[in-house]
Amino acid sequence: MRAVLCSSFGPPENLSVADIPSPPLSEGQVRIAVRACGVNFPDVLMIQGLYQFKPAFPFSPGLEVAGEIIEAAADVEGLAVGARVMATMMYGGFAEEVVLPAATVLPMPDGMSFEQGAGFCLAYGTSHVALTHRAQLQANETLLVLGAAGGVGLTAVELGKAMGARVIAAASSAEKLELAHSYGADDTILYTSENLRDRLNALTDGRGVDVTFDPVGGDIFDQAVRRIAWEGRYLVIGFASGRIPSLPLNIALLKNASIVGLFWGAYLQNNPGVIRDSFRKLAALYAAGALKPHVHQVFPLDEAASALRELMHRRAMGKVVLQT
Repeated sequence: MRAVLCSSFGPPENLSVADIPSPPLSEGQVRIAVRACGVNFPDVLMIQGLYQFKPAFPFSPGLEVAGEIIEAAADVEGLAVGARVMATMMYGGFAEEVVLPAATVLPMPDGMSFEQGAGFCLAYGTSHVALTHRAQLQANETLLVLGAAGGVGLTAVELGKAMGARVIAAASSAEKLELAHSYGADDTILYTSENLRDRLNALTDGRGVDVTFDPVGGDIFDQAVRRIAWEGRYLVIGFASGRIPSLPLNIALLKNASIVGLFWGAYLQNNPGVIRDSFRKLAALYAAGALKPHVHQVFPLDEAASALRELMHRRAMGKVVLQT
């Protein structure tokens, strides 16, 4: 099979595409012919040696795939050859085949394309678990989404609106804010030209934000964290800006506020029931037409470097996907 390989830490251009042996199949596993692979910011960090998990060389990046089951171990039940599925993994998705435990594989909802399926698990899973399980967002609360047109941010806008919140979308360009508005944002902030703190103060009549969804970090965190409402929750999702910020703890004390982290992948090992429950609800929302996964651009497997650069330069709106 063909796979994208990282043989040393460095920029995307160091990646290569090579023919490698297909992985062996063991008990409890299925083999998936990958039709599309989701491209995520952790992939950018992983190939540079900046991610918390460092696979042995050579490895393929890629945390999520969609495709068809082409082989299943004899003890696997409920997943047949030919089934259209999607799945997440720690790495290895940028390849024509993956072998995974059957328990980690999910059926794709009817009507979903492989390209949409490849970008569904992590983006929607992260936002849904963050908003429902971690922040416990309630109807009529105010939700601020930073990086609101990114792969994860856009799903937070969409889900927040579906949950009945008032959604304020903040992003770095008018084009991105237009997309966020089309996905349900009630108000928008262009934080490259507007003062985020002042705009939030005006939009909330000085009350602040109940829940902040932050996959960006950096300087924008420094402004947003000062507009937490009384008993507000600040969701730490990631640091796409490249800087991990520090928190003045007096803010949490004075506002009785909570700083809440969300590392979605950790639930697969520590509490997979949270993930399963989340996906049941997400599948129901998709079936009802409440979710419309947005694919920004599809690249062939040979152009994985260009796909990763799209994320590194923060040009992506919605999901970037590789096609095998």
